[in-house]
Amino acid sequence: MSGPLRETKSVRDAIVLRPLPDYLIEGDQSDITLINTMADRISTAAPLEDVLQDVVLFVAAVVDCDSCLVYVLEDDELVLRASKNPHPEVVGRLKMKIGQGITGWVAAHREPVVVAEGASQDPRFKLFNELPEDRFEAFLSAPLVSGGRLVGVINVQDRAPHSYSKREINLIATLGFLVGAEVERARLESENALLAERLEARKLVERAKGILQGELKIGEQDAYVMLQRQSQQRRRSMREIAEAIILSHAIRRGATS
Repeated sequence: MSGPLRETKSVRDAIVLRPLPDYLIEGDQSDITLINTMADRISTAAPLEDVLQDVVLFVAAVVDCDSCLVYVLEDDELVLRASKNPHPEVVGRLKMKIGQGITGWVAAHREPVVVAEGASQDPRFKLFNELPEDRFEAFLSAPLVSGGRLVGVINVQDRAPHSYSKREINLIATLGFLVGAEVERARLESENALLAERLEARKLVERAKGILQGELKIGEQDAYVMLQRQSQQRRRSMREIAEAIILSHAIRRGATS
């Protein structure tokens, strides 16, 4: 039912919610003002994890719910990226296809779905054993959209049957359209950063291979296999092994100059 970014700890782990901002608990703001304030805040949060965290904070503040999950569309799959409840074992790992489960249906049709009770009995339902929320009764789901394109899905769930008010439904649906562009921007920035990191790692590995080839008089493939073996044995990334070789080489050159 419910379902690279930068390959870092912040993505692999569940997003830890920060203290609720004052602007989300002030009761004298209209819904429009509240949404606009939220949009302004999200537009200044560059990292994707911060944007998604603010979305979860907002939803949890305006809708009395037991769970809020945010999925992001990546390579034609919906990936769980943020949760009100900590799920370090599945955030960043749980994926589903478009059209799969209620969440996938919302993504495919780009329409909200509201189930007041018996969510598991809905014909669109699909069970994911990793999520306790999949046994909850009530379910509200809305698409995240940017320029007419699907970006992700927001899910709100309750353990007991719950009739979501028109205000709650409208707020979540509006939020999905409002912040979709920011989620997409942050996702693209994260992907670009990952590509830059991979390119830099590749350059370092190539440089380390050259050092090994020159010092050990071996071929390029043998040098690569040596780096790979060291990476596996020491349980370090290829980049870390390459950096160590480059540093060692620089120190030796400095000592002999």
